[in-house]
Amino acid sequence: MMQNVHLAPETDEDDLYSGYNDYNPTYDTEELENDTAFQQAVRTSHGRRPPDGVTRPMTAVRAAGFTKGALRGSAFDPLGQSWGPAPPLEARSEDSPEEKIRQLEKKVNELVEESCIANSCGDLKLALEKAKDAGRKERVLVRQREQVTRPENINLDLTYSVLFNLASQYSANEMYAEALNTYQVIVKNKMFSNAGRLKVNMGNIYLKQRNYSKAIKFYRMALDQIPSVHKEMRIKIMQNIGVTFIKTGQYSDAISSFEHIMSMAPNLKAGFNLILSYFAIGDREKMKKSFQKLIAVPLEIDEDDKYISPSDDPHTNLVIEAIKNDHLRQMERERKAMAEKYIMTAAKLIAPVIETSFAVGYDWCVEVVKASQYVELANDLEINKAITYLRQKDFNQAVETLKMFEKKDSRVKSAAATNLSFLYYLENEFAQASSYADLAVNSDRYNPSALTNKGNTVFANGDYEKAAEFYKEALRNDCSCTEALYNIGLTYKKLNRLDEALDCFLKLHAILRNSAQVLYQIANVYELMEDPSQAMEWLMQLISVVPTDSRALSKLGGLYDSEGDKSQAFQYYYESYRYFPSNIEVIEWLGAYYIDTQFCEKAIQYFERASLIQPTQVKWQLMVASCFRRSGNYQKALDTYKDIHRKFPENVECLRFLVRLCTDIGLKEVQEYATKLKRLEKMKEIREQRIKSGRDSSGCPRGRRDGSAGSDSGQNCSAGSKGERLSAQLRALPGTDEPYESSSNKEPDASYVDPLGPQIERPKTAAKKRMEEDDFADEELGDDLLPE
Repeated sequence: MMQNVHLAPETDEDDLYSGYNDYNPTYDTEELENDTAFQQAVRTSHGRRPPDGVTRPMTAVRAAGFTKGALRGSAFDPLGQSWGPAPPLEARSEDSPEEKIRQLEKKVNELVEESCIANSCGDLKLALEKAKDAGRKERVLVRQREQVTRPENINLDLTYSVLFNLASQYSANEMYAEALNTYQVIVKNKMFSNAGRLKVNMGNIYLKQRNYSKAIKFYRMALDQIPSVHKEMRIKIMQNIGVTFIKTGQYSDAISSFEHIMSMAPNLKAGFNLILSYFAIGDREKMKKSFQKLIAVPLEIDEDDKYISPSDDPHTNLVIEAIKNDHLRQMERERKAMAEKYIMTAAKLIAPVIETSFAVGYDWCVEVVKASQYVELANDLEINKAITYLRQKDFNQAVETLKMFEKKDSRVKSAAATNLSFLYYLENEFAQASSYADLAVNSDRYNPSALTNKGNTVFANGDYEKAAEFYKEALRNDCSCTEALYNIGLTYKKLNRLDEALDCFLKLHAILRNSAQVLYQIANVYELMEDPSQAMEWLMQLISVVPTDSRALSKLGGLYDSEGDKSQAFQYYYESYRYFPSNIEVIEWLGAYYIDTQFCEKAIQYFERASLIQPTQVKWQLMVASCFRRSGNYQKALDTYKDIHRKFPENVECLRFLVRLCTDIGLKEVQEYATKLKRLEKMKEIREQRIKSGRDSSGCPRGRRDGSAGSDSGQNCSAGSKGERLSAQLRALPGTDEPYESSSNKEPDASYVDPLGPQIERPKTAAKKRMEEDDFADEELGDDLLPE
């Protein structure tokens, strides 16, 4: 180490200045031009020596390296560079213990920094690995320091930072036990100053673990160790204590904490939590006072007038334009938006309970807000009042409340008109909906909800191209408007632009990952594009989101059936039946599946349920009787046919089966049933003649009074209900061509219908084809059994 050495000046008799006897204390300024000594001094005052070679004494600067040898004409070299180059620096030894410690300490610091950076980037696992590596190297560093230096020379700051970072990374990775152990190591070490504050972090971990009693304990311990001068930190800890009391249901203790905060340093979160606490205990007056306190919390932000230029000065305008959207301005907007959110939520919470009715409560909140710094929120509260009327299904009051805003400013008018348009659209009053949608759009052209509603009214009128334009404009104004994106996908489906529809729904899926409606639309578009594999894949994703959706399960079963995978189709149809056992299409498929696999007795339960759902449809009861007959239970089949005949005495198929069964069993009723059958056939011939004489120009016969048509006329008509798919199975004898149909005028269509367009009809299964080929028919009855 360089030491300061004070050198005494050396004196020499030859260097002494001997001219002090000529010293003259007075000067005559008028004769300066004639003063030879003065003019000589002026000429030599710029660092030059007098021409006579007289030297000045150097004793005062000899310690700095100046000597008397530096005469006129010699080189000025105060640094001694004329002595030659300096010797090379001594090389640092990398093997020395001090150097090793220095490098290891540098590496530990780098690891801590890398861990923090990884955490900020979201890579929590990498951050934890770096923190662990830093901890290991720091322990090695401590051992090496103990061997070289004294223990008091250990870098405690580095040890603290390594342990604190490790605990933080454990907590971020939800390894709470390890984090608590690490925090305990820091807190128990008395050499770490202010380590007691870390008990706040330990309390946060216990709060995440829902160990509320310990959380409160550690919060209070931290509060005791923080001096009163740190007011802001103490307020935050007390706020944590209050939140924990709310979670434990100790609302009185929570109120004490939040009341103290609001009296010392009021803030929005504490004010809102105070309202929640009073709401929990049902104190109306305290809720009102707390709401007023929340309204009075200062925002500490600049007014918007600050960003309006007071003059036409270009420099001022440029500065205002630069700060109009800077980070500070964005922070102010966020703070204001958060305050408005708290106030609106609190008003919606307490309005229904602070007065006799929610309308009176809303009116009180509106008056309080109007007298505060949040005047613009009063209109939003009024609109929320109308929405509350909607939730209570009081549409008249909702409409009346919203119509009050027709003369307000454009923003509020647009919001009210948008809601009115939505209301009238739900009531199918499209003219009124379109009128208010136009009003909303004219009031605020950049309102995406108004444009979406306008597109909906145009869509309802069938003008899909124009509707798509409104949806596109809504998306241009707000690219996050998911309603417009979904509706434009539906519009493209209507226009049969399937690729564009698929693109819209895929974009929407990227935003709404678990939306069942979006997943179904994607699967449906792939089905319309005749890509069943992709359709099945997306339906599988849909079922993972809503596993109990019977329609999605039946749809997936139909796709597997069309691909020929009967086992998978049966699995999904059966699951659909289990969740919704009233879907006729699913019941029909399951019954046909068991018939196809020769398990007719298992099909009986499905056809019996179908007969309960549609008791006027005789075909389901005939299917039950036919299943009994096919399974060999003739007595049960006979009883079922007799019951059908009592309910439907004009059913020809039932009579034919009765004639055949009575003949096989040898019952006396055979002649009675045969007579009835003959009479019905004669009546049939008469009806057919009347139908033929009454054909219309299209060649399609009029329906019978019971809703059925003859076999010839059925072949001429191209139209038919979906319920006729199993009618051919009900033929009693192969020699007849007429199927029986219900006496009802029209069979309900219980199949799933896509509201955006007709579905592709599922191909008939092998079982249905066999049934249509008279699978249930027996041998022909002999002509001798039929009366003449």
